Amino acid sequence: MMRKVYFLLLMVIASLQGFAAEQPRLTADAPDVVVSGDQFRLVFTVNSQDIKDFRAPSISGFDVLMGPSRSQQSNIQIINGKRTSSSSTAFTYILMAGKEGTYTIPAASIEVDGKKIFSNAIQIKVLPPDKTGNSGSNNGGGSASSSRGQVAGSRITNNDLFITATASKTRVHEQEAILLTYKVYTLVNLRQLVGKMPDLKGFHTQEVPLPQQKTFSLEHYKGRNYNTTVWSQYVLFPQQTGKLEIPSITFEGIVAQQTISDDPFDAFFNGGGYIEVKKKIVTPKVTIDVLPLPSKPAGFSGAVGEFKLSSSINSTDVKTNDAVTVKLTLSGTGNMKLISAPEVNFPQDFEVYDPKTTDNTKLTNAGVSGTKTFEYLAIPRHAGEFKIPSVEFSYFDLKSNSYKTLKTEEYTVKVAKGKGNADQVIADFTNKESVKMLAKDIRFIKLGDTSLIPKGDFFFGTLGYWIWYLIPFVLFVAFVVVYRKQAKENANVAKVKTKKANKVAAKRMKLAGKLLAENKKNEFYDEVLKALWGYISDKLSIPVSQLSKDNIEMELSRYGVSENLVKEFIDTLNECEFARYAPGNENEAMDKVYSASVEVISKMENSIKH
Repeated sequence: MMRKVYFLLLMVIASLQGFAAEQPRLTADAPDVVVSGDQFRLVFTVNSQDIKDFRAPSISGFDVLMGPSRSQQSNIQIINGKRTSSSSTAFTYILMAGKEGTYTIPAASIEVDGKKIFSNAIQIKVLPPDKTGNSGSNNGGGSASSSRGQVAGSRITNNDLFITATASKTRVHEQEAILLTYKVYTLVNLRQLVGKMPDLKGFHTQEVPLPQQKTFSLEHYKGRNYNTTVWSQYVLFPQQTGKLEIPSITFEGIVAQQTISDDPFDAFFNGGGYIEVKKKIVTPKVTIDVLPLPSKPAGFSGAVGEFKLSSSINSTDVKTNDAVTVKLTLSGTGNMKLISAPEVNFPQDFEVYDPKTTDNTKLTNAGVSGTKTFEYLAIPRHAGEFKIPSVEFSYFDLKSNSYKTLKTEEYTVKVAKGKGNADQVIADFTNKESVKMLAKDIRFIKLGDTSLIPKGDFFFGTLGYWIWYLIPFVLFVAFVVVYRKQAKENANVAKVKTKKANKVAAKRMKLAGKLLAENKKNEFYDEVLKALWGYISDKLSIPVSQLSKDNIEMELSRYGVSENLVKEFIDTLNECEFARYAPGNENEAMDKVYSASVEVISKMENSIKH
């Protein structure tokens, strides 16, 4: 009985699925772009044969040469014993494009099973014919000139096949995003295209992911109709001011040309009537004028774009040795990848750890868009009421061409005394020997010969006895002096950063080494750049936002660094910035950058004099 119920349920579900799959629909299909004088098909298709009262829309801007012609199609499939069937009816028109412009073909309607349904509307762009030839109905460009270079032996000119390089902006501010686009224009049968990526000096570059399978579409360009496609795109962030040049790229193209032969066997044994011809295509150079940012305010970290900043805290009522987590969320569009974590000034009684960064951004035509989250962990060691001041984040707003400062709210944290405080925690690490008690109240009296020692000969009261008392006291005084000196030095944040600069850089290079082993290319180069710039910033007590390749030479020379070492440091920065996008062996380039960075930081540590 239960089997029958299950069987009926399955049949009902199957019938419902079949019902859902057979919902009637009417679709319209036509080319997006045509050339004036071209003929093309406009097809309305409905997934049913039980239809009536088809009503075509008003077609303006095109000449109707034929139609509608009605055709029907049925299809039956049996897969794994399961039989499926489908049927459709198509209404086809042959149209001829008229004057150039953009035209809309409204929705058609039809009645299916007593229900009236509508198709989608279609927008078609009509391009003018080529100025260099007579129009014809070849559907390939609207001109006889489009066949130039298609026949074997014909010369393929730079007008038949070329690649443009265009920048969305040619006059920008430092760190402002630029979209660089390489677009292919062709009148010939392009089979293959290979080219080396540009070595863009002075830019932080990120490639925009595009489909591997390229789709061509018609475009009217300088009086001719070309098949075009966007080949590659890059988002550039200029890292220095002045006129920066994007060099030319040489692409190697393979074009299929048709052989003319009356012998079918000759055509068959010679590539199906086609031969492949190589063609070199050189892209034009692009010059970008990079303007310096206006006088930078205090606390500016180099952010350029449009941003929002929010903050949160896990709790404002905690106990000693409980973790306090402050979370900053930076959202917007701009040079997000180059923005470091803002500084949160925790009270001195808090033990602070390095922030954790979560990157949830994506590359867009306007730059890097999304959110970056910074989590700061701190542990209060003493009870009391403490304030965590608001965090300020300054950036250059491209819309208003001015600096803007974002502020988070201030937090008041009440810390109650917990089960243990910092002193107790430290004390817990001290190894103490348990006191062993005898199981008896009275020890045994020692029997046997005894000898008497005169007063003063025993250790008690001797010079050695007092020295053993004096040594701990001297050590205690020395400890207090050293501790107070260390505390005074730690109070000077700049001095602490200077002392720990090499340690912080070594930590970052260690992480870079791990990323190198994991072959995480982009993360590796980002971490190496942070190590290099961060080391100089900490060592010279100069914020990263105020450092650039233009002023770093002067700043380092003030601290006794030689001209050759300064040049080596700048060369290492350039090599790191350029290596990630340069062609060749990636692993070899990463190894070279890593070794050079470690070496130059070591030399700087021995050279910088305070």
